[in-house]
Amino acid sequence: MSNFIMYFSAIVSICVVFYMLIKKMDIKITLFFIGIVLMFIALASNHQIAIKNFSSSGLLMLDPIKAISEKFRFIISNSGFIILILGGYAAYMNHIRANDATVYLLLKPIKAIKSAYLLIPAVFFIGHFLSIVIPSAANLAIILLATIYPIMRKAGLSALSAGGVIATTATIMPTPLGGDNIALVEQLQKVAHLSHLSVSEYVFNYHARVSIPTLILMAIIHLFWQKYCDKKANYNEVVEINEEEKNLDFSLFTKIIYAILPLFPIFLLVGIYIFSENKNIRVEIIVLFSFVLAIICELIRSKSIKKTLDDTKEFFKGMGNAMPIVALLVAGTTFVLGLQSIGIIAELQSSMTTLQANGFGFLLPLVLVALSAVIVLLSGSGVALFFAMIPLLVPLSEAANIDVLALCIPMELTGNLLRGVSPVSAVVMIVAGTINKEPLEVVKRTSVPMISGVIFMFCLSMFYYL
Repeated sequence: MSNFIMYFSAIVSICVVFYMLIKKMDIKITLFFIGIVLMFIALASNHQIAIKNFSSSGLLMLDPIKAISEKFRFIISNSGFIILILGGYAAYMNHIRANDATVYLLLKPIKAIKSAYLLIPAVFFIGHFLSIVIPSAANLAIILLATIYPIMRKAGLSALSAGGVIATTATIMPTPLGGDNIALVEQLQKVAHLSHLSVSEYVFNYHARVSIPTLILMAIIHLFWQKYCDKKANYNEVVEINEEEKNLDFSLFTKIIYAILPLFPIFLLVGIYIFSENKNIRVEIIVLFSFVLAIICELIRSKSIKKTLDDTKEFFKGMGNAMPIVALLVAGTTFVLGLQSIGIIAELQSSMTTLQANGFGFLLPLVLVALSAVIVLLSGSGVALFFAMIPLLVPLSEAANIDVLALCIPMELTGNLLRGVSPVSAVVMIVAGTINKEPLEVVKRTSVPMISGVIFMFCLSMFYYL
């Protein structure tokens, strides 16, 4: 009977979460609520809440809430704090128009490209470079549609070719500032040989060796696929559009300095990784140092101490705006904690051990990638499922006796790649609405490059890590 309750509870809870994802509802509270319910079911079934050395509050009905409190405190003091700091820095860069300066300077080399289809890989790479500064795929698409899209159309590209590229410019750029990378490394540090792994080391040593070749392949496929689609559609339209550059009241020297500021934490992290013996400097220290440097630059530019100090409040507003990401991470952890508490994770680990004993452990990465693909395509979200699964990746890999990197890298990259293939994703709908096309028309232009990227990425990950 207890096994029936365990399986029934797990299946129902997973179905509810999938339903919420597919319906594009905010699932944070759902994940918290289901996690609490599962913990109560566990307690009623004489199981313990699956936190190491967990001590009861003294009142059974409050124990699940105490468990959430402990998870919040642990995550906020670790990866959550880094995510908040990054949110603050991004908001401050936007407020002082440093992001505008970056976009403005990157428009210059684009205008020098004469062959229309050569713009496709150029914009693809520039968009991914900008995704370091503007991590939201939807926000990045809005900026590119307002700035680079008119240039692409004027050069002779079709609306669907230009829109298809823009819809796929925030996927798998390797960056130590990515919230998913930060949260993942916290779990990878539980593995013995990765216990001292930093975010920079994960990104540059493991993530990049898969993501960079995949990006190059997708850029090439994009070029030929868009050209093929235009030829098949007999596209020969020439569009004259008067694009307007962003009006920045900065001198050229100031534009250059401010264009560097949003990317300065990346440059500093890469420099430390290459040239310094101490490779374990934490990301938040780098970002806070960059924030101080940005304040000094703004003080010199504005020549007003009062204005400069007043503007710094945007940093703390940005930290507040990043809190939903932290909450999602805790919510996903709570949901997994509930599954662990009823015993389903231990049962799954046992099944993985049996699978490995029979020589089928290699199927686990493929199953997780397929699961990610289905949810992303149906929901348009490439992040929610991955964050919910992060706490499971290490125990699953240990149970299947395979390298945890063979699980986490394919699953992380799949969600980000296939977002541009979902007709209900925000980025696809924004692009489709702007260029006056149906979402499925945009998906046709993004599907071949992105699906090719997923297949290549998966094969490369298995080659390196399985």
